[in-house]
Amino acid sequence: MRLPGTRYQEHGWEQVRKLLGHCSLQAFARLGPARLLDPASLAEYVDLTAEALHGAAHSARATAPGNSYGESVLELALSLLYELQARPADWGALCAAVAGEQARIGAFWEQPGGEAILRKKVNDLYAVLRDKVDSDNYQAACGGACSPNKMYAYRMLDTAAAAIAALLADWERHAGQLGEILGRELCAAPIEARQTTSSAGCKAEWVLAWSASLERYGGAPGPLHTRSKRFANLKNSPEKIGAMLREIGDYEELSSNRDRDWLYDADQAASWLEDLDRVLAAPPGAGPDLIEAAPEDELGDAIQEDGAARPGEPQDASGPEDEVLAASVSLPPRFMQVAGAAQDRGSWSARMLAGESLPVRLAVYLKMLGGADDTYPDEWLDPATGELPTMQQLAALDRLSLPTLRKRRDAAIARLQAASFEGG
Repeated sequence: MRLPGTRYQEHGWEQVRKLLGHCSLQAFARLGPARLLDPASLAEYVDLTAEALHGAAHSARATAPGNSYGESVLELALSLLYELQARPADWGALCAAVAGEQARIGAFWEQPGGEAILRKKVNDLYAVLRDKVDSDNYQAACGGACSPNKMYAYRMLDTAAAAIAALLADWERHAGQLGEILGRELCAAPIEARQTTSSAGCKAEWVLAWSASLERYGGAPGPLHTRSKRFANLKNSPEKIGAMLREIGDYEELSSNRDRDWLYDADQAASWLEDLDRVLAAPPGAGPDLIEAAPEDELGDAIQEDGAARPGEPQDASGPEDEVLAASVSLPPRFMQVAGAAQDRGSWSARMLAGESLPVRLAVYLKMLGGADDTYPDEWLDPATGELPTMQQLAALDRLSLPTLRKRRDAAIARLQAASFEGG
């Protein structure tokens, strides 16, 4: 999520949090966890943690991009650490939490699992601090009021918009839940899947319906339907939700213009013209989901004429156009190159899929194993979600329409299943 003045709300935060947690534990090992009972230990903690951060300066995590403004994970971690030094009340809150835990169960840091408890408290400390810092910077940039709790609400709404976009991209698997969100039964690909290209295109009523659906489809109440009062001012205020979503989407579009070029915009315009042709050619009374898409063979031929890889031609090399496409779907610019290099080419499935492009291979794994699996290399994952890219993102990377990507994915899965049956 991008907002004016903010630095810690993007995909790199998870790595910043992990780096600060890891280096904090190193500092505690030297400081002695018992010193955390004394708020006067802040200066010692900052010095020891900064030393540990500088020691990890050349690690892959520290050098990774922390946000879209060119700051590394290490730079953001150090900056937040020094912010803590200027806010002793937050350190005092951590010391009080440690003292409370110690009073309840004793010297927990000496017990099995005690390190995890300590790290969790450090994570909580920095999660609160980042929203305080970013809300202050947002106010300085915009001149408007923004509390840490409102910054948290911005992030929740951005997460909700991303979750709805993921449902739209994979509507066949989530037709029931998506039907409740959109307010109609789905029998074909919803036209909103193409219309919704950013948080600004996500409607407030969708967010409310998404939150209401989570208990049935996810097992737990959605953020707007819990007993917590954190989002009380949004629960009955769709106009506020809409305004916040538009602000997120508008600023992301404004700040990401440098990541796009006219060629990508031309591709998007062509897609919209195809939609318009289908709408004009549709029979009277046809709903938006029932308008037939262009034959997949025609779409494939058009894409091939534009110079993209044909079936059976892998696309693991990354060039300027690949970087533009990756950035346009909120993936790291060199995603294709890095993810392609991480492919386990010695595995049976990799050998069987060697003739397919990287996005098709990832689409196969997405369908068969799901978005999150311990066997996936980190380089395959979308830093914003920690999972494989969505079908919509993969289609863009492969310069394919979504139906064509599904067709190639399903054909590849059929070949794998056939080969497995023959081998068994």
